[in-house]
Amino acid sequence: MASMYFTEEHEAFRESFRDFLHKEVVPHIEKWEQTGNIERFIWSKFGEMGYFGISYPEAYGGLDLDIFYMVIFLEELQKINSGGFAAAMWAHVYLAMTHLNKEGDDDIKREYLTPSINGDKIGCLCITEPFGGSDVAGMRSTAVKKGDTYIINGSKTFITNGVYSDYLIVAAKTNPDEKHKGMSMFVIDRDTPGISATKLDKLGWRASDTGEIAFDNVVVPAKNLMGEEGKGFPYIMQHFALERLLMGINAHARAEYAIEYALQYMSEREAFGKSIDQFQALRHKIAEMASEVEVCKEFNYSVAKRLGNGGYVVKEASMSKLISTKIADQVIYDALQMLGGYGYMEEYPLARLSRDSRLGPIGGGTSEILKEIIAKMIIDKKEYKPAT
Repeated sequence: MASMYFTEEHEAFRESFRDFLHKEVVPHIEKWEQTGNIERFIWSKFGEMGYFGISYPEAYGGLDLDIFYMVIFLEELQKINSGGFAAAMWAHVYLAMTHLNKEGDDDIKREYLTPSINGDKIGCLCITEPFGGSDVAGMRSTAVKKGDTYIINGSKTFITNGVYSDYLIVAAKTNPDEKHKGMSMFVIDRDTPGISATKLDKLGWRASDTGEIAFDNVVVPAKNLMGEEGKGFPYIMQHFALERLLMGINAHARAEYAIEYALQYMSEREAFGKSIDQFQALRHKIAEMASEVEVCKEFNYSVAKRLGNGGYVVKEASMSKLISTKIADQVIYDALQMLGGYGYMEEYPLARLSRDSRLGPIGGGTSEILKEIIAKMIIDKKEYKPAT
């Protein structure tokens, strides 16, 4: 069936990117899963191939392609069975770099966005705090103006690329007396004195470096302020829609991968004289799983199209993440069950996939927080508006 979202050019890009991943990335995945350190050469290769620039302006080295190239980038990263590697890539290109592109001035873009597109610099986004979780407005990190600098103190946690990145996009309170109105965004070099990071040991996403970061009287030039002082909260909220859609797309893609793998296994595994894909109970379970994933996928594509056309999709992106991550967890659980004892073995992909998937309903806003956001929009008629 012809797609209303993907052209021949899109599909050619998908094939090319898939080939690149299997040639350049897959041979190293097991090592990176063990070490939790993705070697720098692969970032350079992504940059050389233009993969970090697909969504960014040509003026800074990007390709400025439509949003469905991003969708393909995300989907194919989910199908090499390393949620950690995928997260390191998309956290760099669609969390850190999004803020650089949207709030950074020309100098900041040339100093940080261009080398990020080239794969020469790696970024991370620092919002979540040890005592805050999803309560962004309640953050405690401060940025006090002193002459032509800001002095930053505080801590962040659960930061993807938080240990090995070259720069940090940091949210901090420039006016602690205000709740959300006193928040601002900064870009800070990793080697700035006063920054320290501790690597966290995780259940899944083990290839990525997730860190807890401390800021102890970190002196940042005032020119590293991104956008307007005090506008950090609406900037963050505006980009949360993209992050939640990213995680919804990731979820449907990894669920689709789980089904594909289970189908292959079922066609080869025999019991009672026939392949197990001939047993009605399993056939009907697959039908149910595939239907749920297809519904998520079509919804996510629709939301992506609206976002790509400039729509403000806070409600829809929140729904995408809430439902897609829930369904992905269940689909992967059921796919693992279909492998029986082999599903529980580390040499088969479903064991890692189930661990990696479990972060879906947690990261980027927990399912519980998303339900309240959606409830406010539906029941209380609350309207979230873009930063102006």
